[in-house]
Amino acid sequence: MPWLFSYGTLQQKKVQLANFGRELKGEPDLLPGYQVGEIRITDERVLRESGKAIHPILRYTGNPEDEVSGSVFELTAAELEQADDYEVSDYKRVSATLKSGRLCWIYAAAD
Repeated sequence: MPWLFSYGTLQQKKVQLANFGRELKGEPDLLPGYQVGEIRITDERVLRESGKAIHPILRYTGNPEDEVSGSVFELTAAELEQADDYEVSDYKRVSATLKSGRLCWIYAAAD
């Protein structure tokens, strides 16, 4: 089953329930080589589910000293597709290696 690293709204219980129908159990981890920026969300569904107009977004720096804290969740393949549907086009899903050594998916800036 795939692993997904979340540093933003996918950590919220109400977002998890709306997208996966269950609360996810995560483990804390760190993502090296990235920093967190912000974007404004205009998608009505995402605004309703997250309750926030400003969302964090990962920006790749390549600097191993840059780290982003978050949670890593084990999802089913179907749940990963549901997460793809939740994320707006400003994000792209890419693979990454966490500080723990775990290979996972992340949502980073598409630009």
